Amino acid sequence: MKVVKFGGSSLADGAQFEKVINIITRDADRRVVVPSAPGKRFSGDIKVTDLFITFAEKTISGADLSEIKQTILKRYTDILDYFKIEDATFVNMLKNELDQLNRIHYPSFDYLFAAFTGHGEYFNAQLLARILNHLGHPAKFVRPDTIGIVVNGTPRAAAIVPACYDTMQQVTLDDQVITVVPGFCAFDADGLMVTFSRGGSDITGAILARGLQADLYENFTDVSAIYTVNPNLVPNPQKIKTMTFREMRELSYAGFSVFHDEAILPVIETNVKINVKNTNDPSAPGTMIVPTSAVDEKTVSPVTGIATDARFAAIYIHRYLLNKEVGFTLKILEILAKHGVSYEHMPSGIDDMTIIFDKSLVSEEQIQAVCSEIEETVHPNELDLIPEFAIMMVVGEGMHVYHNAPAKILTALSDANINVGMINMGASEISLMLGIDTHKIDEATKIIYQQFFN
Repeated sequence: MKVVKFGGSSLADGAQFEKVINIITRDADRRVVVPSAPGKRFSGDIKVTDLFITFAEKTISGADLSEIKQTILKRYTDILDYFKIEDATFVNMLKNELDQLNRIHYPSFDYLFAAFTGHGEYFNAQLLARILNHLGHPAKFVRPDTIGIVVNGTPRAAAIVPACYDTMQQVTLDDQVITVVPGFCAFDADGLMVTFSRGGSDITGAILARGLQADLYENFTDVSAIYTVNPNLVPNPQKIKTMTFREMRELSYAGFSVFHDEAILPVIETNVKINVKNTNDPSAPGTMIVPTSAVDEKTVSPVTGIATDARFAAIYIHRYLLNKEVGFTLKILEILAKHGVSYEHMPSGIDDMTIIFDKSLVSEEQIQAVCSEIEETVHPNELDLIPEFAIMMVVGEGMHVYHNAPAKILTALSDANINVGMINMGASEISLMLGIDTHKIDEATKIIYQQFFN
């Protein structure tokens, strides 16, 4: 049995829906389908999820909602029209639920946003099941909680309860019916709709692949494979045929947008392989993501991929002999915790420490408060806020076999007069993390690509 997830671009309009349905029905093993909300149909278009965000914002501000609700509903009815389906009952059901969204009392704005944005997938799953049945392919819409997905955590960053996997293994699915489960959204213990974090449909697909003990998790997107580097930087980069779970995790963390890094976690323990494929070119083999045990060390390349991300900032602390002061790092961690700031990395030396954090997760006020308290508490000789900090991940299972790979990378950057502000090689020895000036990061990426893939 296969669990199949389709991204927003794969379901943007009726023509894309038709491609998806052809893919699903072409393989009898594709029994569980996870759709995202409709994405952009053309350049300049608006994703349905973004329309729901606008709907939520207008609800909070008390603005008129008639136009935005009509715009959202039309995205779904246009797809029905493409298949020449006239179903007033189904359309009224969508309309009534849309009308109810802004009338419900939510415990907080986070719950409100979760409910609104989660309905993009919730509606689309119902729509896909309706169209499949219309075309003669028996299908059933199933809520995440009905199939055994139990979550806790916060409304917009739900976390799977591990115990639910045992429950899901007891679920019996009808082999003659296509089960359609909405991605991204889930329900908490009080029955309120919540959502996973960004890329949440990937997470839903991975949870179902593990819980239902799938043979394969197929993730359909709009590219024919995962590339070794961002194709916007390097024209026609090499495609990755096979990569490991941990390679994907490392690369996703630093900017590989094809696959959400958290979505790897549910399948790692059960070793369910993932096949990333293209909805617009389904015959292409795509990229297989497999356990480390499935690759041969003798045949792996030193570098599988290069990823970069400039979403970071850093706080640099200089104080003489800070390494001799017992509890110095603890004081810093307590300050970060007090102000709700999670750090990504904290490289340090005998007199220096750098705290690297994700700018997208914190406010300017939080950072200023952290800097002020560090000044008051540890009295550094120097404290600087570095507002722009880019991280590059050079990743490959073969890196610990080809011991000269890190030297080759650093020499190439040195020859190009590109300074490396931070170097960190993970204990797994399959990744090299580099901190590089944001203005030099693209140039650095191209140089390293040439070293290994030219």
